[in-house]
Amino acid sequence: MRIKQKLIIFSMMIGIFLCMLDTTVMNIALPAIQSGLNVNLGTLSWALNIYTITFAVFTIPFGRIADIIGRNKTYLVGLVLFALGSLLSGSANSAEFLIIGRGIQSLGAAIIFPASMTIGISTTDVKHRTGVLAALGVTQGFASAFGPTIGGIVTQYLGWRYVFLINLPLILIVLILCCGLLPLKNEHRFKARIDLWGMLFSMSTLLALTLALVKGNDWGWSSRLIIGLFTTAIVSLACFIVAEHVTKDPMVPLGLFKSRQFTGASLVTILTEIFLVAVLVIMPSFFTNILNKSELTAAFMITPTSFMIFIFSPIGGILNDKIGPRLLVSVGFLQIIVGYMILSIVNPAHYGQTIISLLLIGGGFGIIAGPLVVLGASNFTGKLLSASQSVLGVFRQIGTLLAVAIFVSALTANLATARHQSIIQANTRIETTQLSAKAKTDVAINVRKAISDNGKTTDSTSKQGITPAKTNQLIQANYQKMIAKMPNTKLMPQKQKALIHAKISKLVKRAVAEQNTQIKAVAKVIRSDTKQHMTDAFTKGYKMALPFTMIAALSVFLFERKRDYLK
Repeated sequence: MRIKQKLIIFSMMIGIFLCMLDTTVMNIALPAIQSGLNVNLGTLSWALNIYTITFAVFTIPFGRIADIIGRNKTYLVGLVLFALGSLLSGSANSAEFLIIGRGIQSLGAAIIFPASMTIGISTTDVKHRTGVLAALGVTQGFASAFGPTIGGIVTQYLGWRYVFLINLPLILIVLILCCGLLPLKNEHRFKARIDLWGMLFSMSTLLALTLALVKGNDWGWSSRLIIGLFTTAIVSLACFIVAEHVTKDPMVPLGLFKSRQFTGASLVTILTEIFLVAVLVIMPSFFTNILNKSELTAAFMITPTSFMIFIFSPIGGILNDKIGPRLLVSVGFLQIIVGYMILSIVNPAHYGQTIISLLLIGGGFGIIAGPLVVLGASNFTGKLLSASQSVLGVFRQIGTLLAVAIFVSALTANLATARHQSIIQANTRIETTQLSAKAKTDVAINVRKAISDNGKTTDSTSKQGITPAKTNQLIQANYQKMIAKMPNTKLMPQKQKALIHAKISKLVKRAVAEQNTQIKAVAKVIRSDTKQHMTDAFTKGYKMALPFTMIAALSVFLFERKRDYLK
């Protein structure tokens, strides 16, 4: 391969890397951004949502427009938009400004992703493009998987603004390379009309679907708004299929799905993305909320998954042409299944056990992700190739959205149940103590507040006993009560009053010490119980998902056997 071809492919890899990186890199920086902009998390979440939704909605239409007006020029426009959005996001002084920046950034990503895939693949012929496809596919998986880790490091050492600003030097490099390497004036363009109806219905379908998946947990899955969005998505999809069937120049040729390889790659892209993102999203939350780790530490704790993707993606690409896609994808799914099985039975608080599952899931995803882009491209060329890459890019985003919607929704419900169980069990344990009725009530109120607010009992629970200030109040109250019962207290010598005060103080402090010992003991048990309930709430999602990983593995039969694939 010539140096020029390698530089073009390198440029496309950087573009893909930036697009996929920014789907996950911001997540770990949310607390820092929230603090820096002084904004509530509900508003800030739209900076995440707008990127995902816009990326998914516009990828297919922009991929088709790039075919018509020229992929190279369109790619440069996408880079400029992405750079502008990154600059605006990094310099934002309000949540609204940040959301606008992310929106512009996502428009650039929707242009860059399909264009970079097709430009990179087009640098070589069908017979020799396997290596290029594998490299582009590895870049996608690598960027998505390492996003939280990169975001954590950048936020910790440079500040949250550089999560966006680090894009600028990379974009500048790509712009310089592309202006020198890609033909811009006389580049090849496809003679086709813009499929307006297909574009309208595809955008309507994806907008309704992604918005429903993103906000379903907040607005309520059974709410009229969410049901209406899902209904709109279904109706729009039906209209889209009809439109693409009858139009002479469809934006997404339905003939793509006549290819077993493309159909299999599309389905497996969604499924594997669900099972990977479920780990990348839920486990950091467990590490921070239950194990009290910092965001940066939590990001590093899931890095083994990302590392395995980085290692096994190229291996998967190499093995695909040796053992065939069916066996290769089967091996990948087997690792994911075993990884989920381990997550279902071990205590994730024991990181030595958890890391085994993280390695297996990352390795399984990597083995599959490596050849997936190759399989999705099939033998397509021209407009079919461009459409196939756009569709696969959208399916990847849908898989991410489904993972967040399914697992975060399940986790929210499981945590609510765990909190309720913890409060009931805590009340039962408090009632079995020898504490006074007042102390029982106070401890129960404090424990209920700690569990409800944080989803766990913190060290402050053990400090919910009678404080020194409260002890002094009790001593004084009991002393005054005793003095009030005694006759002629005005004539009582001060020395005698001091002796009475000292005696009462000793009795009260002894009683307080006994109660605080009981409170500390019961608080320790309550913390342990609550932590176990919360841990179970996190692992329950993986237990429920395990059968579905096994069902998902049946998708391997969509791929050809070795002798059919390699002939």
